[in-house]
Amino acid sequence: MELGFHLPIFDIDGGPAAIAGELARGGAAAEEAGATWLSFMDHYFQIEPTGLPAEAHMLEGYTTLGYLAAHTSRIELGLLVTGVTYRHPGLLAKIVTTLDILSGGRAALGVGAAWFEREHRAMGVPFPPIAERFERLEETLRICGRMWDPAANGPFEGKHYQLAETLCSPQPLHRPNILIGGAGERKTLRLVARYGDACNLFGTSPEDVAHKLDVLRRHCDDAGRDYDTIRKTILANNPRPTPDTRDDFVRSMADYAKLGIQTAIVTPTTGSPAAWIEGMAPAVPQLASLG
Repeated sequence: MELGFHLPIFDIDGGPAAIAGELARGGAAAEEAGATWLSFMDHYFQIEPTGLPAEAHMLEGYTTLGYLAAHTSRIELGLLVTGVTYRHPGLLAKIVTTLDILSGGRAALGVGAAWFEREHRAMGVPFPPIAERFERLEETLRICGRMWDPAANGPFEGKHYQLAETLCSPQPLHRPNILIGGAGERKTLRLVARYGDACNLFGTSPEDVAHKLDVLRRHCDDAGRDYDTIRKTILANNPRPTPDTRDDFVRSMADYAKLGIQTAIVTPTTGSPAAWIEGMAPAVPQLASLG
């Protein structure tokens, strides 16, 4: 099992002027630890599950990833996850392509159906009903697939999106892995089976995750997809680990490793994430020993 880091907090010790340096140190610490994933959220406002109010600091996700691309050299970079409503899919594919080129081939597309209505209304971004958001998500996945296929430059005619061309030049250095976030059994996991390279589930309990993986396997069977080609990841926040509880965290991941979970993603929620990441570094070889 591998370790990833997800950084949702921008209320950094020292204030806004200290954010850039702290994020650069955090990226370096994650690479030095041997982590394989580094991500941020895709929000305009802070979200309540972090324990902070909406008024807390929040940076735009892809700009932040571009900055981290210049301060790292090996770790995979993505958002967990892009809200499908936030960017037109053709623009989204171009943004992720740009990140991939400038990071040396390390970009991932984490994507989901979006949910935070308040920030949509506040920023004037349309927030369609959930059924339409999932329709848009599927069209976005299809469009990104076309944009990242150099032989598929042609029109796309969907219900919600129409593109006269799907030209994307240059192409990514590698086709970005598509990670679809969420655990909805009827829609989200079906999209993972059809379009995803990876899924991201909440690590609520081994029993819950085992059930979600069984559902994913059935969707893969229906789609004629090899279940084993999909990377399985979890947000390991139940309970949220800390450097002080690192050994307990590693022990709790053993049951997930037996289920085939390949990456556990943890979230520092302090104002000094670089030190937090350094404190979690010994978990990397410990997790690797789980398989």
